[in-house]
Amino acid sequence: MASLLTAFGRIAHAGVREYARRTAASCPASGLIGRSFVTRAQPLRSDNRVTVHFINRDGEKITVEGSPGDSLLDVVINEDLDFDGFGACEGTLACSTCHLIFDEDVYKKLGPVTDEEMDMLDLAYGLTDTSRLGCQICLSRSLEGMVARVPESVADIRQSQDGSSQ
Repeated sequence: MASLLTAFGRIAHAGVREYARRTAASCPASGLIGRSFVTRAQPLRSDNRVTVHFINRDGEKITVEGSPGDSLLDVVINEDLDFDGFGACEGTLACSTCHLIFDEDVYKKLGPVTDEEMDMLDLAYGLTDTSRLGCQICLSRSLEGMVARVPESVADIRQSQDGSSQ
């Protein structure tokens, strides 16, 4: 029995390593909640950080740093930024609360929008031609110094569904 448990432990550990390898290498988020665990477990080096400037709803500019491969949602969570309602679904593409607005030049660097992201963006308050979901934007060195604007309000479809059932 002990050898069976040891073998199972090795298989489980190998599975965790493979999961970490796949999720760390794939960004934007695949909808797996544990993804942020992988990015936080990586060593952080100040020379390998990307500066991001958020413009909050009240116009305040907040400058933070994140690691390449982190999503903008990860950065907001890791830096404990207080954007009311931001990231309610934890990056599972089930809401639009991490909606951000970018300048045209930055928007062009962000990569293609998936159909799933587009479906959620359609529900976002204040949608623009350069809107994206922060959970789907991964930091890279080419995004150094980017500016992301937080819309004036949040639209979370889950809140309206909850409210209508009362």
